[in-house]
Amino acid sequence: MDRTILYTGRVHTVGGRDGAARSDDGRLDVRLSPPGSGGEGTNPEQLFAAGWSACFIGAMRMAARAQGVALPADVSVDADIDLAREGDGFVLQARLAVHLPGLDASVARAVADAAHRTCPYSRATRGNIDVVIEIA
Repeated sequence: MDRTILYTGRVHTVGGRDGAARSDDGRLDVRLSPPGSGGEGTNPEQLFAAGWSACFIGAMRMAARAQGVALPADVSVDADIDLAREGDGFVLQARLAVHLPGLDASVARAVADAAHRTCPYSRATRGNIDVVIEIA
């Protein structure tokens, strides 16, 4: 498959869920704490939710353009990433609540479905984790 790399994000992490992560350009510099631990840092699930929801909004912009739809300026996505135990291991599952105020529900659903087909995060997780996309 012929691929053109558009960007590479580089992050160095130490200490795992009780550590820190820093990007090579210094724009990301966060402390990490296990979910529910009360620690001061964020966690991988929150970072994944932030990345996916931001990317999904970009994919919706592209989908709306392709469909001739004007996307509302106040578009937003609430992303819930669950860390769950399954058998002797752990799994992720996701819910993305898409807010497209002012758009007809069927138009909003068409835009969200098209975005889910093209968003790199959605494509990476397809078939690997349970994902629900809802129009809020």
